[in-house]
Amino acid sequence: MAVPELHRFKLDNGLRVVLAPDPTAPVVGVSVHYDVGFRSEPEGRTGFAHLFEHLMFQGSESLEKLAHFRHVQSSGGTFNGSTHPDYTDYYEVLPAAALERALFLEADRMRAPKLTQENLANQIDVVKEEIRLNVLNRPYGGFPWILLPPVLYSTFANAHNGYGDFVDLEQATLDDCAAFFDTFYAPANAVLTVAGDFEVDRARELVERHFGDVPFRPAPPRRSFAEPRPTEELRGHHTDPHAPLPALAVGYRMPDPVGELDAYLANLVLAGILTDGDGSRLQQRLVHRDAIVTDIGAGAGLFGPFEARDPDTFSITAIHAPDVTGDRVLKAIDEEIDLLAATPPDARELARVTSRWVAGMHSEHDRMVSRTLALGAFELLYGDASLVHGLADRFAAVTADDVAAAAKALRPDSRAVLVVQPEQGGSK
Repeated sequence: MAVPELHRFKLDNGLRVVLAPDPTAPVVGVSVHYDVGFRSEPEGRTGFAHLFEHLMFQGSESLEKLAHFRHVQSSGGTFNGSTHPDYTDYYEVLPAAALERALFLEADRMRAPKLTQENLANQIDVVKEEIRLNVLNRPYGGFPWILLPPVLYSTFANAHNGYGDFVDLEQATLDDCAAFFDTFYAPANAVLTVAGDFEVDRARELVERHFGDVPFRPAPPRRSFAEPRPTEELRGHHTDPHAPLPALAVGYRMPDPVGELDAYLANLVLAGILTDGDGSRLQQRLVHRDAIVTDIGAGAGLFGPFEARDPDTFSITAIHAPDVTGDRVLKAIDEEIDLLAATPPDARELARVTSRWVAGMHSEHDRMVSRTLALGAFELLYGDASLVHGLADRFAAVTADDVAAAAKALRPDSRAVLVVQPEQGGSK
C-alpha cells in the first residue's frame, strides 16, 4: 500500500504546516494544534487551558461572537476543539470548496481572539456547568483521569485537575487570558494541518496568504514534566456520592511515549490482551471465572494513546460488588499480570490484539477529522506527521516478548492504587 504523500514546511513566523492531499472525496479537514495543554497551566489556575479553548470560539477582533459557528455551518461543515495534557486542538471539516474559509477563520483567531470580561464570565459559567454535568453529578465522574493522577504523581503539572477547580476558574482574569495567549498561542508554537481534496500549490498559497502576516512571537521553552517514579505502592481513597458500587483504579508509569515509542506500543497491546473483549485475560478471570467485578478495563494513556509526552500512565480500572474487597480484586489482577510476564502470549492471542489495533487505526483514519487531527498531533509531539502512516507496521511488529516485558514492568512497588467507595458503605 502506497504511503500517502505529505508536504511539510514552515512559515517565516514559525508556523509549521502539514499538507496531506487526498482527492478521494470532495472534503477537507483543517486543524491547528497549539503546544499547550493543561499540564502547562499555572498553579492557582487549574482548568485554565480548557477555559481558554472555550474563549477561542467567542469571536475575534474582526468577527463577532458566533460568526465562526455560522460560517462553518453555513458551508455544510463541522468544527470543534479539545484540550489534552500537552496540546490543544481546533478543527473544521468542510466541503473542499470551503477550504479558504476555514483557513481564514483559524488565522483570524490565531491573530486576535476577542478577549472581553463578558466572554470570560460567560465561559467560566459554561465550563463550570460542564464540570457539574460530567464530573460532580455523574457516577464515577473523573474516574480515573482526575482522581488517579494526584495519587501517582507529586508535581502540580502532573497531579492537578485539568478540568479545573471552581475557585480557580472564578479567579481567572483578562490579564491571565492575555498572558496565556501571548505565551502559548504564537504561530511558532503551533502546527497547521490541511488534509483532503485540494491542490498542493493552491493550498500553500492560501496558507501563506492567511497565516503569513500573523505576527511572529517566539515559542515558549518547552517544559519538562519529568518526575521520579514511585518507589513504593501509593494509596488514595475517594468517596463518590453517586456511585452504586465500589471501584478500584491502578496506575503505573509508562515508557516515554515519544522517546520509547515501540515500548509504548507494547503497552497498548498489553492493555488489549488484558481487557479487550470477552476473551481477554482479565475479562476471563475477573468477570467470567471469579465473578468478582462487573466491569474491568485497561488503558495506555489516561486520555487515550498519543495524547501526551512523558510521563504518561498505564491504568487498570474495575467496578466490583460491595461484598468483594478491593484487595481481592487487586490480588487477582496481580496474578494475571505475573502470569503474562512469565508466559508471553501465544501467536494467536497476540495477533488478535495487534490485528484489532491495526484495523481500528485504518477505520479511524478513514474519517477526515481523525486523520487530520492525528497528523497534527504527531507533527507536534513527535516532530514528524508521517509517523502516523507507519504505526500499523510498528504495531504489527510488537512481539510476545515485548508484551511480557511490558507486563513485568507493572510493579506493585511502583504504582498507585485508588479506592472509590460509594457514600453509604462500600469495600474497605
